[in-house]
Amino acid sequence: MPDYRYRDIAKMIDHSLLNPTLTIDELKSGIRMARTYDVASVCILPYALKLCADALAGTTVQPSTTIGFPHGGHKTSTKVAEAQTAVAEGCTELDMVVNISQVLSGNWNNVYADIMAVVDVAHGAGQKIKVIFENCYLNNEQKIRLCEICGSLNVDWVKTSTGYGTGGATTDDLILMRKHTPPHVQVKAAGGIRTLDQLLAVRNLQVTRVGASATKTILNECRNRLGLTEIEMTAGEPAGY
Repeated sequence: MPDYRYRDIAKMIDHSLLNPTLTIDELKSGIRMARTYDVASVCILPYALKLCADALAGTTVQPSTTIGFPHGGHKTSTKVAEAQTAVAEGCTELDMVVNISQVLSGNWNNVYADIMAVVDVAHGAGQKIKVIFENCYLNNEQKIRLCEICGSLNVDWVKTSTGYGTGGATTDDLILMRKHTPPHVQVKAAGGIRTLDQLLAVRNLQVTRVGASATKTILNECRNRLGLTEIEMTAGEPAGY
């Protein structure tokens, strides 16, 4: 028998609605699916965050969005403004991208200050933050330094990728991030998690969240292996949705 329950798997998934070509109807459909499957969060395009937060009110699914996405090159003041707006619109988990250019340049004081500024907004409002490294562009020394910085700032998750770089989550990176991040900081895998087996593989590496757009496929397979029926999309839309 599997060593997991449906909820164990569903609550690992941040359902990604970040493709810039998604229409408002597709975003609404994605939110509705995430509610029905009771995932951990919906990470949505920032302009649709308020819609998402309203639609998820009263559920256990968290509304989340991105900060400095996807390249991390925004000025820190812009990231702070994005974070403040997100919190005001109901975001409970913020996924921010480090300044990749500053990381590659070795400007660690700037990297630290950039992350700290957004952490202060999120934690000051009682919300959580995930810090995205975009590992495909970094060497191991840079990844380790980011883990150390994030640990010292008490971020909630370190995250491998945006899903829009040249590569996604890898086993080696996840092992490295878990090894060099303090126990109180969790690890999120993003980019390339499309099947239940891939999710279970990273779960075995102590990953607690994954970013996924193939959520329905993953969770239907989970229910099938557990001998449960597939979920039918019959949940009603919330008022005003």
